[in-house]
Amino acid sequence: MTGQVFPAVIAILFGGAVGVILFVPLVAVSYRRRGRLSLGRVAFWAASLVYFMAIWSYTLLPLPASNEYRCVGAVLSLGPTVDDVVGAVADGSPLTDIRLLQVVFNVLLFVPLGFLMRVVGRRGIVIGVLAGAVVSLVIETTQLTGVWGIFPCGYRLFDVGDLLTNTLGALLGSVLGLVVPARLRGVEKTADAGAPRPVTRGRRLLGAVCDLLGATIVGGAVGTVVQLFLQFALRREDLVADAVIADLATGWAPIALWLGVTLATGRSIGDLAVELRYEGGRLPEIAARLLRFLGGIGGYLLLGQIVGDTGILVFVFFVTSAVLLFTTRAGRGLPGVVTGRELVDARSSEPSRH
Repeated sequence: MTGQVFPAVIAILFGGAVGVILFVPLVAVSYRRRGRLSLGRVAFWAASLVYFMAIWSYTLLPLPASNEYRCVGAVLSLGPTVDDVVGAVADGSPLTDIRLLQVVFNVLLFVPLGFLMRVVGRRGIVIGVLAGAVVSLVIETTQLTGVWGIFPCGYRLFDVGDLLTNTLGALLGSVLGLVVPARLRGVEKTADAGAPRPVTRGRRLLGAVCDLLGATIVGGAVGTVVQLFLQFALRREDLVADAVIADLATGWAPIALWLGVTLATGRSIGDLAVELRYEGGRLPEIAARLLRFLGGIGGYLLLGQIVGDTGILVFVFFVTSAVLLFTTRAGRGLPGVVTGRELVDARSSEPSRH
């Protein structure tokens, strides 16, 4: 894998991983601040995460192997950068000269940062430029100090020319942000964010995805923490028993969390994220809440623990839930069927008619 491709792959992989972890919180924030979640906003946040990972991967990777380590110094003058630009132009082929292309790349790398400061942070040009300068200085200092002492000395050149070109990129990005209409900038709460919205099957599906994804992340995180605690904090040597305990924690932690939230609020975490709730019906409230849990992610997780994730009952439950989500009114799905309740916008007291 080439030196340019490797950082890009790392940025995409780690940016994607962070995006998955933050997906449910981002959905919840979007529904509370803007009243909905658009595909464009998802793409925007995903691109932003990959971009910030790319900044670090392109400036710090690849890390040197122990047998290839070579200390480098610092360039404290703009002379080399100016010479590179002048030399590339003088040679008559600036568009293909690696010296000029490197300078241009350093500028372009920070254009998105200035743009994001303007569009998302709603900050002016001065703050955008300062943000670019500070981020660039942190990166250059990280390189100069060998990743803050992890390596005995800097393995990448500290260059004030990079500081200048990065800051210039942030300036250009901040100026480009002016083309975005003011009403589309920032993440502030919109005027109608609290107004009820139509309850659609797509919205219900998004809530179900939040439940499934969130439960998977919670289970994996708890299981990993338990495994590390048993092996490193308690220094246990029975690896088989530790694995069993970690597996139990992985499976039962999300069940306990989702059960507690659903019994307390009548809504799953996915429902909370997309501002949905079930109401009506003839059942006592506590019974309806318990059935909401069992008819949704709770039933799926419990069956997985009882018969195994690959059991036929788990498959039947999943397929039944999917079919009912797309065939019942407003996507109320299996939870709505077993509770006899309608699915409504949590910001409205009127049942949905969609």
